[in-house]
Amino acid sequence: MKNTVLFLSVFVLSFSREILLGGNIDLSTVPPRDSVQLTIYNSEDLTLVREIRTVSFKKGINPLQFSWANTLIDPSSVELRFLTHAGDLEVMDTTYPHSRPQVLYWNVRSNMEGDAKAEITYFTSGITWSADYVLTSGADESLATFDGYVRITNNSGEEYENAVVRLVVGKINLVEKIRDIKFGADVYEKEVAKDAFFKRELRRAMVAAGEINASTDLVLSEACDIVKDGLSEYFIFTVPGTETIPAGWSKRLRSTHTNKAKLAVEYRYRPHEYGDRLVRIYTIKNDKDSGLGDSPLPDGLVRAFREKDGGLSYLGCESIKYVPIDGNLEVNTGSSPDMVFRSDNTHCFRDNIVMLLSGFSVYTKIGDPSLDADSKSSVAGWDEHAVYRNTIRNNSGKQATVSVRIAYDGDVAFKSRIPGVSLYDFSTVEYTINVPPDGKNLELFFEVIRGYGRNADQSGVTLVNGDPGTAF
Repeated sequence: MKNTVLFLSVFVLSFSREILLGGNIDLSTVPPRDSVQLTIYNSEDLTLVREIRTVSFKKGINPLQFSWANTLIDPSSVELRFLTHAGDLEVMDTTYPHSRPQVLYWNVRSNMEGDAKAEITYFTSGITWSADYVLTSGADESLATFDGYVRITNNSGEEYENAVVRLVVGKINLVEKIRDIKFGADVYEKEVAKDAFFKRELRRAMVAAGEINASTDLVLSEACDIVKDGLSEYFIFTVPGTETIPAGWSKRLRSTHTNKAKLAVEYRYRPHEYGDRLVRIYTIKNDKDSGLGDSPLPDGLVRAFREKDGGLSYLGCESIKYVPIDGNLEVNTGSSPDMVFRSDNTHCFRDNIVMLLSGFSVYTKIGDPSLDADSKSSVAGWDEHAVYRNTIRNNSGKQATVSVRIAYDGDVAFKSRIPGVSLYDFSTVEYTINVPPDGKNLELFFEVIRGYGRNADQSGVTLVNGDPGTAF
């Protein structure tokens, strides 16, 4: 931290006799940090800063000054406590001088002379992080190397040197963001009005994260892997090594690494998700067997590669959503020339036509004897049949799994003898089929029967086991 921005000093003020009786104390140099820790709550643009400094005290009243000029620190969240000699040190009051709007004073009564470790905690905004991943599959696509990274960006106006960095995956609920307090009108009146509720919410988050009521110093290690701690509502990634996060800069850290991720390859035809094409999906389960599973994977960007002919082939780049423990990480690598999928509408026809006899509100079907040539009538309902043929051909040289999922609108009967057909939801049909690598066409037929008008009952799909219609 730059001493010109945020500092802690011990000095003499002569505004009261009580302070003078504490003895003459010369203005000391700014004590350097012993350690600093950043816990970044990305969902709320909120970072908890916890720093420890060694401060020299004299018996009597010791004024301490804290400044946050040109930073996004929330002044209402600043707290001071003593980790050593706590019984001999007492914070008597906190003062925000009107003449110096970005400074506060603590008056500390000391019953001892010597050094004590002081912990200062506060919240700031402007420090954010984002995740990205690199997936590299082997040539046979059975295993993959998977690396996760986090990029920390510091726009808080403050530089943090040799900091322990912790990254929170999840959400906390705050009524107001620090940036709003920082730049809002009548900042100090706003802080006073919101102080009790705001600080209570921040303290709740700190307790949940284990950030307060700690009685030991931070223990720093040299490793630069990510340690995961599970909480009831979110996870915390901790970088045990120290990192310097300069103001206005970004830094990229590795969070996850495994070279034994079990890779599954699936082909999908889902027009409502991927368009009218068959796409190739890489799937890795976030579990122990894949060298993962210690924590969820945050939202981020995945770049996929494949080892090929002694080099790497770029497969694509895709954004992923939050992947829970035991959930599947899925990456769309695009279409494959080795797999052919074609869906054709072979023919359509209508039947079961219902007529409304004029003036009688009587409904009858075509062919009913009561409907003669002289009857005045109008069409009130009908069924529309559409027969489809899905053709799949596998030229990849190994067996492939093809998953089909199609959504339908309206009142639909889905008629087929395709094995394993089921409903994904009330309006979506799905099935999965294994396609041998023989290069031959595998043809699957089905019929979609949709009711209109009086023939439509309610929106949804009904599965019917049977051969598709062949009439025109």
